[in-house]
Amino acid sequence: MNGPERKEDEVRRMMEVPHPVVPAGLGPRAAEQGARLLRRHRAVRRAWIGLLVVLVIACAVWATVTEPWAVPPSDTTPPLDW
Repeated sequence: MNGPERKEDEVRRMMEVPHPVVPAGLGPRAAEQGARLLRRHRAVRRAWIGLLVVLVIACAVWATVTEPWAVPPSDTTPPLDW
């Protein structure tokens, strides 16, 4: 027997045995766990977006107050030529 035939035989043997008993309430528990996981992911995503918005606003306020693009005033005065 070559590889593919042997695998087919293994699959056929696995399919012929009776299926295992599924625990009672497995479906509702899995659905509740999935819903809980989805709520958690949504909350984390909203927290990251909120943090990003706060950081952008803070950066905009800082840039407005300090004006980092403006040339700072010189500490010395230019010489006077009369």
